[in-house]
Amino acid sequence: MGTSFKIMLVLCMTISSLTTPSEALTSQDYYDALEKSILFFEGQRSGRLPRSQRLNWRGDSGLSDGSSYHVDLVGGYYDAGDNVKFGLPMAFTTTMLAWSVIEFGSSMHDQLNNAKAAVRWSADYLLKAATASPGSLYVQVGEPNLDHRCWERPEDMDTPRNVYKVSTQNPGSDVAAETAAALAAASIVFRDSDPSYSSELLHTALKVFDFADRYRGSYSESLNSVVCPFYCSYSGYQDELLWGASWIHKASGDSTYLSYIHANGHTLGAEDDDFSFSWDDKRAGTKILLSRDFLEDKTEDFEVYKAHADNFICSLIPGSNNFQAQYTQGGLLFKQSDCNLQYVTSTSFLLLTYAKYLGSNGGTTTCGSTTVTSEKLIALAKQQVDYILGNNPAKMSYMVGFGEKYPLKIHHRGSSIPSVHSHPGRIGCNDGFQYLYSSSPNPNLLVGAIVGGPDNSDNFSDDRNNYSQSEPATYINAPFVGAAAFFASHNMRY
Repeated sequence: MGTSFKIMLVLCMTISSLTTPSEALTSQDYYDALEKSILFFEGQRSGRLPRSQRLNWRGDSGLSDGSSYHVDLVGGYYDAGDNVKFGLPMAFTTTMLAWSVIEFGSSMHDQLNNAKAAVRWSADYLLKAATASPGSLYVQVGEPNLDHRCWERPEDMDTPRNVYKVSTQNPGSDVAAETAAALAAASIVFRDSDPSYSSELLHTALKVFDFADRYRGSYSESLNSVVCPFYCSYSGYQDELLWGASWIHKASGDSTYLSYIHANGHTLGAEDDDFSFSWDDKRAGTKILLSRDFLEDKTEDFEVYKAHADNFICSLIPGSNNFQAQYTQGGLLFKQSDCNLQYVTSTSFLLLTYAKYLGSNGGTTTCGSTTVTSEKLIALAKQQVDYILGNNPAKMSYMVGFGEKYPLKIHHRGSSIPSVHSHPGRIGCNDGFQYLYSSSPNPNLLVGAIVGGPDNSDNFSDDRNNYSQSEPATYINAPFVGAAAFFASHNMRY
């Protein structure tokens, strides 16, 4: 962390101490949120659980995934409250978990190893998916339409576990390039602690990216019937190609990828401004990531990314000339009614990361006649993080197990059905629906899960059937890990 950034943090703390609300969160609160946000991923694990498993209401599941196709696809994460392994959101989750460790791992203290374990769990799976069959990438396990007709524990799954892949004949540049990004980012995480594993991750990332770039096409077209409408690539694949190349450049330092970015950026979305960042659309994240090169080296080739990163940031700042964001009366960034908190956590992460880049290099963001400093970005991110953790009109934490009041009836099969330990007998596909429609709290606490969140009026229904508000997802939590780590080490009050 640069000296100028540390000075800004101290300044920020001094200014903000005059207006500290009575319900201000402490460093310990943020550390608690960090610990729980990582623990959540253990509840999403597929495969054979390790002896170190802490959420012990879960059991082994999906142990034959891929076997009927003569490939090993055991492991990885279930994306949300269902039992399907979707490759695109899992890869994005991995990239964001890795980015959280890369930027804020030094603030994680004794949670760093748990965070790295969360990265490794999905990176191991993505390695398998990328190397199981030459000229292809496995991108999904499970039949989502049939899976969603059942309400059963992952340990009891009896729906088809068909596997799907993209190939040279049926391309999927979006999911392949995101997988390359995930493997490259993960390689940075393990560069010092496990060099051979890191090398394997990066080597595989290079091959997967070449496959993504050489055989261009969207997996939404190749696999439409099984990936849509669940995880269609609505933004296309250009954003993932630029994102993937950027991560490989960061991980490898290979100038070939720098040349690729320069040569292809204008056709891959570099000049398009989009004001959201998610498992689908990587444009804003790519520009933030690449802006660091300009800020550190003043390389003119990257100046365009700094300019577009500024446009994204300015879109979030009320009163700026480019302000486009919508906030609820309670102060929550609001993008859409379905799983809105995914945008809140990803945006908060980008705000903090950009604040770090700016502060470390003496930079600022200019929004018309307004100069926006690092501390302004940190304050906005803190407002969003604090809202999630309970500083909101409902005085409710949207992280399960955090605070005194949090969602008890989340839309999650494993959490809502008695565990295999308390109810060893099998609970079939249709038998589980009694738990979906029950008015009782979930018997198993999915600690750390951040749910979809309240609507644009700050209203939240703790209702298992209201999946748009009550369903957790790995890609909501992944960027929050980095944000929580930052505030756990910098107890700033506003």
